[in-house]
Amino acid sequence: MEATVAERGQITLPKAVRDALGLTKGTLLKVELDGSRIILRKSVDDAISRVRGKFELDDVEPATKLHAASRSGE
Repeated sequence: MEATVAERGQITLPKAVRDALGLTKGTLLKVELDGSRIILRKSVDDAISRVRGKFELDDVEPATKLHAASRSGE
């Protein structure tokens, strides 16, 4: 696969790459240099933030309630 650098230094990642990694508009990527290689890594923090609040867990106390209970000696 190839990508061309545009006038402002932007590249378009091939659709197959975006689909395989679940990259969508706004996905944060870490950019690293390794000699003459450019390494793009999907940010773990970004992946976690995208799913935060999307799942409900049964019988789980909210963290704030647990923290308050531990501080009061319960």
